[in-house]
Amino acid sequence: MQNRFPDDFTFGVATSAYQVEGGIENDWSQWERMGKLKEPDARCGRAVEHWERFESDLGLVQELGASAYRLSLEWARLEPRPGEFDAAAVAGYRQRLEAMRARGIRPIVTLHHFTNPLWLQDRCGWHTPQVLPAWRRYAKLCAELLDGLGAAVITFNEPMVFVLGGYLQGVMPPGVKDAKQAAAAIENVARAHVIAREELLLRSKALTCGISQHLMVFAPARRWNPFDQALTRIAEENFNHGLLRALTTGELSMRMPAVISLKARIDGARDSMEFLGINYYTRSHLKFVPRPPFAEFGFRDVHGRGLTDIGWEDYPEGFLQVLKDTKRYRLPVWVTENGIDDRTGQRRPGFIHRHLQALLAARAEGVDVRAYLHWSLLDNFEWLEAWGPRFGLYRVNLETMERQKTPAVDYFRQVATSRELTAP
Repeated sequence: MQNRFPDDFTFGVATSAYQVEGGIENDWSQWERMGKLKEPDARCGRAVEHWERFESDLGLVQELGASAYRLSLEWARLEPRPGEFDAAAVAGYRQRLEAMRARGIRPIVTLHHFTNPLWLQDRCGWHTPQVLPAWRRYAKLCAELLDGLGAAVITFNEPMVFVLGGYLQGVMPPGVKDAKQAAAAIENVARAHVIAREELLLRSKALTCGISQHLMVFAPARRWNPFDQALTRIAEENFNHGLLRALTTGELSMRMPAVISLKARIDGARDSMEFLGINYYTRSHLKFVPRPPFAEFGFRDVHGRGLTDIGWEDYPEGFLQVLKDTKRYRLPVWVTENGIDDRTGQRRPGFIHRHLQALLAARAEGVDVRAYLHWSLLDNFEWLEAWGPRFGLYRVNLETMERQKTPAVDYFRQVATSRELTAP
């Protein structure tokens, strides 16, 4: 079996602004104050102080042998009030990105990673047409901020998670359970991707732009049940591929019976990605239930590896499956997130090894995978799960903020620098 990565393959790590920076006021911090997390009193607060500790944390990226670092810009930090940009925040992000370039680390910059300014939800929200002019203003600022840095740009992180979680299930901000609003938000996200691309192209014709799509393997909870079987097909084609089809064909079409029916032409969306970013973690078993949204999902330890500490299946076979499935788009593929909640740190090296084996197998079958960005550089605030999960290659002591190597650091560095995949 192939066990070597090509010299131009990119190894990197990923974070997002709200989860690590600290000191951000946005719709998620409001959500926390409303007691909406699994631990109602939990707060992101100072996060892991990545904003203040950025230079030393870049040293950790270098220690890993990584040549790319995915981070996000925080809209609420940059535009705390509508139409008013914070000059210090703009300069701060620019300084950090320039520091990355000076160290030979390529910036991979996400424009929207789940969070929004408080004023956005109050004034318009992603389900209204008014969100698009506000987004264009923000995207123009981002294009100016990134000018000349050679950054790859991810317009949206896991847009289907963000929209369906916030507008259909109501478990994320803004906490809505309305299928019509969810459909409108999906369409607006597709249009917003095009808008951001337009603004970026005005600054640089040599643009590398894509999205990070959460691709999940779905299986019927009851293999014999035709409703569970139908659910897996619907989830696969809508959750995994509906938006990706729109950004390659220009036609947005989603149909979730009795939930969402959406068909729209998105001007400018055809061939609007230079790469396809995918986030992969696990497989979900779906069970039909006779009430909206008609599906329950759960995780099973089918192969006896033990569920991860967050309760997900460790399923590298699915990684190969979703990578092979991306061949339909004929685009370079970047793995923009892959990782494990491992609170002792002992399972992570094996997890990385098995998933990189699957990645090399996909390459051997003709999938043009060019990058692997591990989630995450640091332990961080994990949304509804708050501070329980530990995804970091570097463990963070939440009292002292000290960064501590996990056993996976040396293994990651070995693979990234030698280009050889050996057992940990």
